[in-house]
Order: sequence, then C-alpha cells, then structure tokens
Amino acid sequence: MTEVQQRNDLYHQKKWLKYLRIVRGFGAGSPIPQEPGFFLVPLIAILQRKLNNMSSQDQLNYERIARAIEYIRANFRQQPSLDEVASAVHLSPFHFQRLFSDWAGTSPKKFLQYTSVEYAKSLLKEKQATLFDAAYETGLSGTSRLHDLFITIEGMTPAEYKQGGKNLEINYSFAESPFGPVIIASTPKGICHMEFIDDEAQGLKTLEEKFPSARLSRKLDMLQQHALFIFQKDWKGLPEIKLHLKGTEFQLKVWDALLKIPAGQISTYGRIGKGINMPSASRAIGTAIGANPVAYLIPCHRVLQSTGDIGGYHWGPTRKAAMIGWEAAITSA
Repeated sequence: MTEVQQRNDLYHQKKWLKYLRIVRGFGAGSPIPQEPGFFLVPLIAILQRKLNNMSSQDQLNYERIARAIEYIRANFRQQPSLDEVASAVHLSPFHFQRLFSDWAGTSPKKFLQYTSVEYAKSLLKEKQATLFDAAYETGLSGTSRLHDLFITIEGMTPAEYKQGGKNLEINYSFAESPFGPVIIASTPKGICHMEFIDDEAQGLKTLEEKFPSARLSRKLDMLQQHALFIFQKDWKGLPEIKLHLKGTEFQLKVWDALLKIPAGQISTYGRIGKGINMPSASRAIGTAIGANPVAYLIPCHRVLQSTGDIGGYHWGPTRKAAMIGWEAAITSA
C-alpha cells in the first residue's frame, strides 16, 4: 500500500468514526455503508452498542431542553430563576447547568437569552438595513456562512416527480440530532426529504405519501452522511450538501433565499420578500417556507415575526427556539 493510500485510509476511518457518533441507521434492515479502507468491523460492533446508549441520552437531553424552553415561554412574565427552571425539568441546578453546557456549549442563562424575544428584537434592529442584503449578495466570513457555502439546491424536473415519483429511486435512514430523531431521504442527486419525527413508522409513511410511486430502500448513503454532519458543533471542513427538491419555481426561489440567512442570525418574511424583489409577497413567502421539505438544512427556523416573536414552525415552536439558541451559542463561542 502506498503512502497516499495509507493517508486516504486513515482519513476515511476518522471520518466514519466521527460520523458514527450521530447516526443510528445500522439497525434492522439498514446495511452498514461500505467505504474503501474501512475495515474496523470489530470496532463497529462496540460503537453500535455505545451509540444506542448515546442516542437515548441525546434524546433525553433534548427533551429536557425542550421542557425548559416551554416552561420559560409559559412563565416569562414571572421571569423564573434558573433554580425554578431546573426544578421544572426535575434536575438540580448543578445538573441543569451541566446539561446546557454539554448540549449547547454555553450556560443556561446565556442560552435562554438567545431564545428571548428581546434578543431577537436586538438582532433585527442591529441588522435592520444590511443583514439580509449583505448575506444575499456577498455572504459573511466564518461559520455564519455555513448554508450559503455548503448547501446547494437542484430542482426536480417534471419527469422525475411525475406520477408520484415513479422514476425516482430513494434511499432513506433514521438518525439522531440535537433536536430529536430525524428521517432523511436522498435520490442519486441529493437530499430530497428530512424531517423531525416522533415515530419511525409515521416518518416513513409521510415519505411514502410524498413519493407514493418511488422505489424506496432503507439504506444510508454518502449524501445522507454529508448532510447529517451539519448537526456537529464543529462546522469546519463540512462537505458539500446537495439538495434535490420537488417545488415550484417560486418555492425554490424562497428556499434558496433562506440559505443566505447566516447561522446565528434571523430574518423576517418581509425582509426575505425584499431580498427576492417581491416585497408584497409575505403571505406567499410564508406558505413556501411552511412547505420546506428539508428541516434544518434549509433554515426556515431562522425566520421570525417582525415583532421578534418565534412564530409558527412545522416541527414545533419549542424546537425552533432550541435551534436558534443552539446556533447562537455556536457562532458566539
């Protein structure tokens, strides 16, 4: 084996080991993906056992985070203390602090500030004139350009999605994320579907309803792997993420505009309308955002009401608040 081949083997081993920290698609009916040089079969079995435990813990952590956010939103007028919030999620203040540090990389106090209406208003006011235009035209440096740099959209052709996707071959798998379990699906051209789920069977049913005639296979592929890396806190060296989406010309235009909102920042329906030269189309833009077929990858969670209020979200306003706080913590670190 040449020195170059050895380096490539090491690179692939490290990449897959990192990936195995978040994906749990190796269960019943889901084949282990193969990659040149990936021969650590005994280690995979160990990692699978650890991964099952970690996935359960990740889900429990998110559920506690979600309950904390819900408690604060319901009692914001009373300005509950951190001890009160910790008690509401049945944790000691010490463990509550540790939970947030592990999950969000910041303190509960700072995280909860990131999810407040006051913080949203300050962002909107601070960036009132330049945020969307600057991101749309030139982009920003550093990790805040995540979506603009690494995610691209290709629209499906009528021939690809006609008759319920009869001509499509779609792989799908299930994975954990910092915001709960997801189902992710891909065609040979890119990710076509990703959503947060409470139940795998219902998640698969939704995919089948979207593409009723497509040939579906439970299989984890490289396109899905690349997309799931986005849930890591370290965004350096992310691979390109390709999306292959069914949508109208207007929907694709709106979804592409959402990619220009930097991580850790927010926008409004009105500003997106101005960014695509359709300032009076806020209602239609809201409908297009609500039809987003790929959760998180197209960051519709970064669109708030002009008042700074979280507003609606297809996968729940609590999850939306968690995403905004999580991204703010990462980009502010």
